[in-house]
Amino acid sequence: MSQSPLLPVSPVSIEDGSQPPLLSTPPATTVPTSFFSVVLSVLRGIWHAITTNRKVAAGSAILGFFVLVAIFGPLFIQLFVHQDPLHYSLNLNQPPSSAHWLGTNQGGQDVFSQLIIGTRASLTWALVAGALVVLIAVIIGITSGYFGGIVDDVLSIITNVFLVIPPLPLAIVAVQFFSNSTFIVVLIVALTNWPWGARVLRAQTLSMRNREFITASRASGERAWRIIAFEIFPNEISIVAASFVTTTIQVLLAIAGLEFLGFGNSTTVSWGNMLYDARNSSALLLGDWWWFAPPGLCIALLGMGLALLNFGIDELADPRLRSERRVRRIDALKNLAKRKAAA
Repeated sequence: MSQSPLLPVSPVSIEDGSQPPLLSTPPATTVPTSFFSVVLSVLRGIWHAITTNRKVAAGSAILGFFVLVAIFGPLFIQLFVHQDPLHYSLNLNQPPSSAHWLGTNQGGQDVFSQLIIGTRASLTWALVAGALVVLIAVIIGITSGYFGGIVDDVLSIITNVFLVIPPLPLAIVAVQFFSNSTFIVVLIVALTNWPWGARVLRAQTLSMRNREFITASRASGERAWRIIAFEIFPNEISIVAASFVTTTIQVLLAIAGLEFLGFGNSTTVSWGNMLYDARNSSALLLGDWWWFAPPGLCIALLGMGLALLNFGIDELADPRLRSERRVRRIDALKNLAKRKAAA
C-alpha cells in the first residue's frame, strides 16, 4: 500500500491496513473579540490623536479640566472652601479675600462656590444638548442620504422647515408658555440646531452610497440598517465628532445667552444665571468685576478648548490640512536657516 508523502500516516493505519484520513486538520479555534479589547483600541486611538496633534492636546486638556471640576468640584467645596453657594450672608459685595476666594455678590453669596457648582450644570446641559443634536442629525442625515427617493424628499422638507425656524424667539415663547426650565431651553436649542449637521451627513452619505464596498454589501444581502451602522457610519465618524464639538459650543453659548436674558431656571446655579444676577444688580456699574468676569472667562475658555478640539479633529480627518501645516512648518524652518546663514 502506497501512501502519499504529503499526508501524515498514523502507525495504527499501517498495522491494521486501514486507510488514513485524507486530510489531517486541527480543530478550528476562534478568538472571541473582547469588549475590553475594543475599548482599549479606542482609547489607544484617542491617545494617539492627543499626542500627535497640539490642538487636540490643548483642547482635550481644557475640556478635561472642566470635566474634573464638574465631577469633583462639589466635593472640593465641602472639604476646603466650606461655603454654601445658595447661603445668604451680611458680607455684601466683598472683594476677593482669604475667606471668599472670588468675593461675594449682592446677596452675600460666595462667588467661587457658585462658579464651581455652576460648572456641572452648564457643562452637563451643553454636552447633553450636543449629543441630542448629533443623534437627530445622524439619524435623519444618513437615513435621507442612503435611501433617497421619497424618504429623502420628506426628510429634506422637514430639514428645510427646521432650518428657517428662529431659535431665540421660539425659546423665549416656549419658556414663557411652559415654564422657566433649563430643560425647555435645551430642548428648543436641540430641535433648532440639528438641520445643519443633518445636511452635511446627507451630502456625505449621497457620495458614499454608490461606492464599491457599499454595493458589495448590498449585493451580499446585508440589511440596510447593518450597512448604515457598520459601513457608512464608521466612515463618517470624524464628521460626527466635529459636528458634536461644534454643536456643543453653539449650545453652550445659546443656553448661557438665554439664561443671561432671564429665560432659565433661576433656582439653578449656572454660569448664565450668574451673569443674569450680575446684570440685574448692576455689577458692571458698581465695579464688582469678580462677580461677572469669572463665569464669562469660563464660558470663553471652555469655548476655546472645544474650538481647538474641533480644529484638531479636522486636521486629523483631512490629510490636506496636515500637509499644508507641514509645508508651512518646512517653509518657516527654511526661512530661519536663511536668516542664520545671512547673519
